[in-house]
Amino acid sequence: MLEIEIDGKQLQVADGSTVMDAAARAGVYIPHFCYHKKLSIAANCRMCLVQVEKAPKPLPACATPVTNGMKVWTHSEQAVKAQKGVMEFLLINHPLDCPICDQGGECQLQDLAVGYGGSESRYQEEKRVVFNKNLGSLVSTDMTRCINCTRCVRFTTEIAGEMELGQAFRGEHAEIMPFVEKTIDTELSGNIIDLCPVGALTSKPFRFAARTWELSRRKSVSPHDSLGSNLIVQTKHDVVKRVLPLENEELNECWLSDKDRFSYDALNSDQRLLAPMVKQGGEWKTVDWQTALEFAANGVRSVVKGHGPAAVGALLSPHATLEELYLGQKVMRGLGSNNVDFRLRQWDFRADAVRAGAPWLGMRVAEVSDLNRLLVVGSFLRKDAPLLAQRVRQAAKRGLHVSAVGPNAEEWLIPVRHRALVAPSGMVGVLQGIAAALAAAKGEPTGAVEISAEARAIAESLASGRKVAIWLGNLAAQDARGAELHAAALEIARLTEGRVGFIGEAANSVGGYLAGAVPTGDGLNARQMIESPRKAYLVFGAEPDFDFAHGAATVAAMKGAELVVALSAFDSGSLRDVADVMLPVSPFSETSGAFVNCEGRVQSFNAVAKPLGETRPGWKVLRVLGNLLELDGFAFEDAEAVRSEALAGDVSERLSNLLTGPIVSSGAAAGGLERVADVPIYFADPLVRRSAPLQRAKDAAAPQARANAETFAAAGIADGARVRVKQDGAAVELTAVVDNAVAAGCVRVAAAHVTTAALGPLSGTITLERV
Repeated sequence: MLEIEIDGKQLQVADGSTVMDAAARAGVYIPHFCYHKKLSIAANCRMCLVQVEKAPKPLPACATPVTNGMKVWTHSEQAVKAQKGVMEFLLINHPLDCPICDQGGECQLQDLAVGYGGSESRYQEEKRVVFNKNLGSLVSTDMTRCINCTRCVRFTTEIAGEMELGQAFRGEHAEIMPFVEKTIDTELSGNIIDLCPVGALTSKPFRFAARTWELSRRKSVSPHDSLGSNLIVQTKHDVVKRVLPLENEELNECWLSDKDRFSYDALNSDQRLLAPMVKQGGEWKTVDWQTALEFAANGVRSVVKGHGPAAVGALLSPHATLEELYLGQKVMRGLGSNNVDFRLRQWDFRADAVRAGAPWLGMRVAEVSDLNRLLVVGSFLRKDAPLLAQRVRQAAKRGLHVSAVGPNAEEWLIPVRHRALVAPSGMVGVLQGIAAALAAAKGEPTGAVEISAEARAIAESLASGRKVAIWLGNLAAQDARGAELHAAALEIARLTEGRVGFIGEAANSVGGYLAGAVPTGDGLNARQMIESPRKAYLVFGAEPDFDFAHGAATVAAMKGAELVVALSAFDSGSLRDVADVMLPVSPFSETSGAFVNCEGRVQSFNAVAKPLGETRPGWKVLRVLGNLLELDGFAFEDAEAVRSEALAGDVSERLSNLLTGPIVSSGAAAGGLERVADVPIYFADPLVRRSAPLQRAKDAAAPQARANAETFAAAGIADGARVRVKQDGAAVELTAVVDNAVAAGCVRVAAAHVTTAALGPLSGTITLERV
């Protein structure tokens, strides 16, 4: 520890700290623009100049290391004179357009100009003008306002992982620009809006929508991926206008993914379901709540009376709140049915019989930085969990060795030390090979397991680590042999003394288990409820064609049912096709509830806006439905009461990735081309699918048939050709694109999109034909 005195305050700081760090500890504010605690030191704005004893001139606080006995003055005459001089130069070319600037009211330059700027400018020459850049559908530019702090450049390089912005030219001609006039396509691009200290980079969807002082600010939690990013939702007249990050160092730090930041646009979509609707004579009619709920309750009662409780099933979205999931399963069990599931995209449920608890990440998110070996199995990590991938990226800079197994090798912007690029059916064999190589190194029996060169290299990497983790991604969890992947990962963890974790696809991928929204006893899981159609379905927050492992089969099963009760925030074509009654329930912004993230953290939130139209919170609708069905235990006064009942006991004791018995191998899949079905980041749930700014982004492009050059050559297909993709008796036409990041013998065809919804399950074989 070193002694330092700042403005007369004595304190101790760690060796290696800067004057800026010491000032922050002492509670002393030093004006700055280019400095940011999460970015490297640039020291190019010079606003943080301070006086240091024995130094011949003022020094930048952000780049000056503390020395023992140092004395610093941040507001002395010399320091303030230097700071005012810097401010004058920053304002020389800055336009006087604060009244029309979106940054007005939350602008660092505006704030500091009050304290350090002159009352008038001495600069009489022409001001420079910088032309605006097209950075895509999310970030708007007014580059004449730029003060060249380079925060955006450092963010894209250091945090997002790819240098998409740079600084060109010198002196007063210097300007920030993308490379070769490209747009900014990182899934974290919105963070450069927060980082910009002036109005050069602003939110394109929010542009001219409101002034910052007109907005109400309320805390919330992201309803999308499994991280559970903390949000500040800003509203005006009960309309959500903007979403910003709420800093939480243990989860999202001070960042947000674009999915979390811009999906709010869908909350005011013209596709919102605003009133209850009932299908009568094949036509949809708007009715009041009492009529719709009685129609649903009478229909369910009739099916149970005519066919028994097992004829009814509930399919609940993993993006629903904990309270909605709990009451959904409570309605089913009150009726006498155990047919309830929230794992709508899962295909292999063999682990259910031997599961010890709720699958989770196996560690705290903040512990990722402590890992030194990580094996990621079957994951589109960068798009499935952008901020979790960002943590892995930072850990890799500090020595974490990342290995990967799966059919995809798209760029994660993370150095992958070892990769086994294999078809989905080959992932189990690779993991067993890794386990066998580890066992052989320990002198344990290995059995007749083939060990590939890739498996041996990954095993050696894992064996050399002290803190090891094996993560199963969405592709692994949704695979036809997902249970076997789970069992093989546990064996690798045993041999390396590591931890197994599930990344999880949705906000309540863990919460669904804790809420009991899974079948027990003779209950049917999501796949069984589709393959053995029920007479009645309760569908909450999901669209049959996009949110299930086999969309086409789901639509067919529901069309054949006597009754489908759909609770949804949005009106959709597929729901209109299959449902008999649609009940408008509130999205996350208009209801109270809780999400349990991948680390098992329960995060509750309150509504930030009033329900739109006749919309009602989902937990209230389910409570009333339970009462109309004359079920016991539905006398809840508020969401907190539901949550307390659902989470009775210690949540941490209910989390476990262990299996209490073996998983019998189902054998490798039949030969042929295998489908690699990713769910693209902006197709993943009903909210992001309706966000206009996100749907204009590069990651929302329509699916293509992607395979490596060898696979296409064997099929006689040229790059760019139109091909007919067939699966499970259905066919769609797509454009063939050569992508050598796809394993041999595989074709990557994205799911959850209108162009591919007719195809079969996410995991299976497909055929290709030239059109």
